[in-house]
Amino acid sequence: MSFPQGILPVFLSIVFITFSISGSEVAAIAAGESENPEKNIIKAINSVVWRLLIFFVGSSVILVFLLPKSEAGLFKAPYASIFDMAGLPAAGHFMNMVIFVSLLSILNTGMYTSSRILYSLSKKGDAPKLFSKVNKRGAPIGTILACVGAAYMFTLLKFVAADQLFVILASSSGGVTMIMYIFIAISHLRSRKKMERENPGLLKVKMWLFPHLTFFTIFMLFAIFVAQAFIPSMRLQIFLTFCITGLVIVSYFVFRKKKKFNLIQKENKVILEEK
Repeated sequence: MSFPQGILPVFLSIVFITFSISGSEVAAIAAGESENPEKNIIKAINSVVWRLLIFFVGSSVILVFLLPKSEAGLFKAPYASIFDMAGLPAAGHFMNMVIFVSLLSILNTGMYTSSRILYSLSKKGDAPKLFSKVNKRGAPIGTILACVGAAYMFTLLKFVAADQLFVILASSSGGVTMIMYIFIAISHLRSRKKMERENPGLLKVKMWLFPHLTFFTIFMLFAIFVAQAFIPSMRLQIFLTFCITGLVIVSYFVFRKKKKFNLIQKENKVILEEK
């Protein structure tokens, strides 16, 4: 296989598409709510890896081999173009429908993960207690409704403020994804070392090549994130990501301080009542 534009565009493409494979963590979140999480988490993670290799990497390889580089217009709808070239235009429309259904699936996944994260924050006291309530089936209906409402609100921005707020949210999504995975990897390092020291018996599912693979993951994610600064079209994204990340970090310490103060006040009240 030749690289007509050199190897640099290949590495640049990694920066552009990395955010598109986010969401794989939902497999572990969903499996954790199953009847046998220890078994199902391993099964779910292996399934995600194989599906990425077959459907994402595999289909990309097919596109690279079949689509001529001289026809740039074909890359606007690559899968439909492949079927058109094969004399099956109807199949191309069917593929577009499949992509549309996939986008709806992504929306559903986002609703699931965001509602569970908000529920977890509420249980830990980092979000209103209203979101820690569940219905008879064990579903956090409050967080689900809140996430659905937020989704509708941000969708309206596309029509109300497409050139202002919507651009900011869309431009920062890729960078925020990188930051999120970096923090997940750091949390994995700290949590596993703590668990191995205090209660190693709880480690039922262990990541192999720990901690070297985790350090390598952090390095690669950080490198991809920094690479955005050297691409003119992505500099706005990295700037907005820094702003949003800084806002989240500051808010964390503010609420943590407030939470600690409330806890001290509660303990002092208990001591006074005992006296």
